[in-house]
Amino acid sequence: MEITLDKRAVRQIRLSAQDAIEEGDTETLREDILEAFTEEQIEEIERRLDNGDFFEFLTDMLDEWSGDDVDELFELLDAQLGDVGVDVKFEKKGAAAPEEAAEPDADEEDEDDVEDFDEDDEDLDDDDLDEEEEEEDEKD
Repeated sequence: MEITLDKRAVRQIRLSAQDAIEEGDTETLREDILEAFTEEQIEEIERRLDNGDFFEFLTDMLDEWSGDDVDELFELLDAQLGDVGVDVKFEKKGAAAPEEAAEPDADEEDEDDVEDFDEDDEDLDDDDLDEEEEEEDEKD
């Protein structure tokens, strides 16, 4: 199963993780990660988990997280979900270059998927988000 988290979800998790680092509280972060997934995605993930509880899965993952590096959190999320057969992708802000857009073989492990998104997402500001929200509203 493959799940792609859009850039808005990635940015929200990133901001929430930064708050968790500063304040030492992961409860809001856990909720924000949970909200990044649709109900259908959560149900599919829970079917793959031994205990069947995504909330508990996130709690355990956050307990394992060092709590001081946002990129490490994304790597951990990718690795932990990968262990249960869920390939999570983090949508990047801009279009990828042609060689970056090519899908790696399913057998290859591409560590760049997790590390490349962070530089672009930090450039989003409130104006960008407002414009995106307006565009989405117009589409509806």
